[in-house]
Amino acid sequence: MTSYKHVHHLWNDAEVATLDPVGRLVYRSNKLGADQRITNTGGGNTSSKISQKDPLTGESSAVLWVKGSGGDLRTSTKENFASLYQEKVIGLQRVYAARSDKGLKSPAEDEMVAMYNHTTFNLNPRASSIDTPLHSFLSSKHVDHMHPNSVIAIAASKNCAALTKEIFLAAGSPSMAYVPWMRPGFELGLAMQEIAKQQPNIKAIMMGQHGFISWDDDDKACYERTLSMIETASVFIEAKYQAKGGDAKAFGGAQYKSLAESKRHSTFAAILPWLRGQISKHKRFVATIQDDDAILRFVNSKDAHRLAELGTSCPDHFLRTKIKPMYVAWDAQSEDSAALRKKLSAALEKYRADYCAYYNACKRPNSPAMRDPNPTVVLIPGLGMIAWGKDKSESRVTAEFYNCAVEVMRGAEAIDQYVSLPQQEAFDIEYWLLEEAKLQRMPAEKELARQVIIVIGAGSGIGKETAHRLVKEGAHIVCVDVNEIAAKATAKEITDKHGLGIGVAGSGISGCGPAIGLSADITNRASIRKMLDQVAIAYGGFDSICVTAGVFVPPDTTGHIPDDKWAFTFALNVTGGYLIADEASSTWKDQALAGNLVLTTSANALVAKKGSLAYDTSKAAANHLVRELAMELAPLVRVNAVAPATVVQGSSMFPRDRVVASLAKYDIAYDANDSDDSLTKKLSNFYAQRTLTKSPITPADQAEAYFLLVSNRLSKTTGQVIAVDGGLHEAFLR
Repeated sequence: MTSYKHVHHLWNDAEVATLDPVGRLVYRSNKLGADQRITNTGGGNTSSKISQKDPLTGESSAVLWVKGSGGDLRTSTKENFASLYQEKVIGLQRVYAARSDKGLKSPAEDEMVAMYNHTTFNLNPRASSIDTPLHSFLSSKHVDHMHPNSVIAIAASKNCAALTKEIFLAAGSPSMAYVPWMRPGFELGLAMQEIAKQQPNIKAIMMGQHGFISWDDDDKACYERTLSMIETASVFIEAKYQAKGGDAKAFGGAQYKSLAESKRHSTFAAILPWLRGQISKHKRFVATIQDDDAILRFVNSKDAHRLAELGTSCPDHFLRTKIKPMYVAWDAQSEDSAALRKKLSAALEKYRADYCAYYNACKRPNSPAMRDPNPTVVLIPGLGMIAWGKDKSESRVTAEFYNCAVEVMRGAEAIDQYVSLPQQEAFDIEYWLLEEAKLQRMPAEKELARQVIIVIGAGSGIGKETAHRLVKEGAHIVCVDVNEIAAKATAKEITDKHGLGIGVAGSGISGCGPAIGLSADITNRASIRKMLDQVAIAYGGFDSICVTAGVFVPPDTTGHIPDDKWAFTFALNVTGGYLIADEASSTWKDQALAGNLVLTTSANALVAKKGSLAYDTSKAAANHLVRELAMELAPLVRVNAVAPATVVQGSSMFPRDRVVASLAKYDIAYDANDSDDSLTKKLSNFYAQRTLTKSPITPADQAEAYFLLVSNRLSKTTGQVIAVDGGLHEAFLR
């Protein structure tokens, strides 16, 4: 077997031997997609032409199985592949020829996508990719179309055609042909078909500005040819790169110096919420930062600004990263964060103006309306890269794609000169009507999509339940607890259930998906600030805070509450809420995005009873704190509270000893050997009988109230305390 240095050979004959032909295609796809040096997230596609029984005629038919629209090769299953009658797809060439002959070439190209529905085999619902003709029109049984950085570096070089001929030589003859840039679709498929006919010994084609495609009649040979082409390109590039000085001379050498990691992160924490607010004027975005050596080498370089302005080359790249990133020439060694903010403001204004000019210069009569003109990638010397997306998954993938773009530029500059797609070609991809139709077909975003919500007390009880409730509505959840292990456990429960999203975060890319777990002591201002800064680095900022943490300290055996216990009760139940609001207020103001603060009070705030003096009075104070904070933080932030009655089930405030003490206090019969769950149910049912609804009050009931208050369903409600007490008439407002 060939030895590979720049890709992983993952094929295992024993594993493949047990698979049917479609299973082998899925296997090949997964192995190719597992190595990001071979293709990027969601990019590339594979196919196999398989003989199968026609469900109508019972006769054998050639069926093209090809990765359909959407999905990712690394995780694709059979359900991600379209199946088409190969003969019928080939037959569409006559339809295309008839339409394009009438001067309808470009419309005919797009019309063909809908025609694939008429070629579907066995009612497969998976939508066909626009790359389908590339696979069908090449006669070999197995085809791989990949987007490796090394090959795209050649494809994005000024002298791509000559380099392709030079690099891919086998026994004195080229092993890879070349086709200049064409938008993926029918015309490109026809061009490849003609190349394959004219050069029957060729088994691969370089696609200018795009990637490459390779094929064979044996699936393992096809897989290994794909790897070999990438390996050949990588070896050539790395030799040239090292000959030009390697990392030390990359991108023209260094112009700026990086800040130390701790200083980088403190600077990110200081600017990210403000920047998030500026970029989120149309819709909110979530950030991913990257500050590893590779990205710092690029942003600090002499050529970074020139290359950034050229934009990306591969269509897959700029659909994620826009036509170009926003580069800010800030010198971390001589300028402070105030200067950075000023430069970011000016750069944003220029970027938006440039994007509008690009749209107006390139738009067609039927182009979709201009999209959000804000950048999705921000490059800052000394700091690194900030990528933006509608959620953490998308921003991580945006970061991944710009990493690919940097690698492409590194390779292209090492062997030749990097060139990008002409703006009109780039525009026609970005605003392609088929791409717009795909965007319009996407499901509506969930109610709390694009939101980052901090849940304090998420390690157990109401807080944990609230975290799980809010993430179901699309929110990103920061699980915070004084017990860091418990906070991380809740975050893990969420990510285990909801996944990390697509993409694989590379070295230096922060954050890990829809939830993270952090520790904080809300009685300590410095601890709160540290936590909020960590949130900024993970997500770019936050939108709402739910404070479910609280404490009940019973009196001692004499009925007395020691001074330190009294102080601690007020510190956690009252002062903690104030400190959170006070520290968060600066971030909310910086972002200038509407937010919510929801505190937890209690029905006990209105009902005096013996044995809970500190708790009841602290909750009464918290009720008024809600009203005061609503005044202080208006109009940007709404402040409300949830007031539970006694929540026993799932509450960390009711350990076994307190449950037993309460049962004894109310003369409720119990067996000391009963399980915790049995004892808790007895006490919970007792409290339920004191309410009008006669039902136990659960953490899920409280979580529903938190959801309502952080959503826009009660968008005109602030300064209010929402009782979730089952109808405790003693707590009715008087």
